[in-house]
Amino acid sequence: MQIPNDVSEYFSRGRRRVVSVTANDDFSLSLVFDNRETRSYDMKENLKGDVFKPLLAEAAFKRVFVDENGGVAWDVDPNADSGAVWNNRVDICPDSCYLQSVPSEIP
Repeated sequence: MQIPNDVSEYFSRGRRRVVSVTANDDFSLSLVFDNRETRSYDMKENLKGDVFKPLLAEAAFKRVFVDENGGVAWDVDPNADSGAVWNNRVDICPDSCYLQSVPSEIP
């Protein structure tokens, strides 16, 4: 199996970490990476799957944060401890955040 060029190029330049994330009204994310690069991640397609279903409510989607691994995450129930309730957290690894996003300018 051959690795796609964009994936190979990404890993050859070194992995990135998200340092800032903002949820937008159109269910996209504005991301800032550790190299100061800004990118936009359209989450609409992800929200069609069962894993991200709890984020269809705009208030839940807006509770996004940067997790301890430099990816983005949401606690499904903000009152539950995601360290104790393993299925309370929905997350996206930083590599996927980068590879599935596009360059953008954050105002």
